[in-house]
Amino acid sequence: MEFTYPQLAAILAIFVWSGFVRSGIGFGGAALALPLLLFVKNNPLFWLPIIATHLLFFTTITSGGRLKRIDWVFVKYSMSWLFIPKLLGVIGLLSLPNSWMVIFVFCISAFYAMTWLLQREIRSQSPWVDRLLLIVGGYVSGASLVGAPLIAAVAIRHIELKQYRDTLFVLWFLLVMIKMTAFIVVGVDLHWQWSIMLLLPAGLGHVIGLRVHDYMLQGDPVLVKRVLGAGLLSVSLVGLWQFL
Repeated sequence: MEFTYPQLAAILAIFVWSGFVRSGIGFGGAALALPLLLFVKNNPLFWLPIIATHLLFFTTITSGGRLKRIDWVFVKYSMSWLFIPKLLGVIGLLSLPNSWMVIFVFCISAFYAMTWLLQREIRSQSPWVDRLLLIVGGYVSGASLVGAPLIAAVAIRHIELKQYRDTLFVLWFLLVMIKMTAFIVVGVDLHWQWSIMLLLPAGLGHVIGLRVHDYMLQGDPVLVKRVLGAGLLSVSLVGLWQFL
């Protein structure tokens, strides 16, 4: 895959941004990066293996030594509801037309952006709502890797704040392993060369995100989400307009 120099510069910047968001708030690295990457190359199956490989790497080095800070009860509970929808989402990703998946990604991203921008957070209020959010989040995660906000809405109700990020990282690791296994089984190109090359910018963003994680938790999370929501909504709407 060949890119122009401006496209390469954009890709590097987007992966810095992805790493920053992932480690800074614990989720959203794919949701906030994939719509931007689709401007460069509107093929989710090109980008998803790269994003997935990075997620496996950085979640391992971040939470691998913090196993005592992980809520394993929640991991077991959530995976019991996530597993089947995740597989169905992966099947959809591999079988549906590429144009459908691009539109799907932009629409889901726009939905998340509106919830952040209007301060209408997705909240879980009961066990049945928990299960519904996990089922939908599992499918969306399988189809595009942008189901994290739905799953995080359930996690925030059950997990102590000090365990929140590391527990989510374990969930992302398990969910991405399912997708990567499916990619390998059906012969999807994992683009290892691109994954290795883009580790450096993603790592730079990851380190910056780790340093500001505590600051973001102590600051105004509503303002942070509104800013992220405004940017994501703009990208999603422009992407849909250009694509359609």
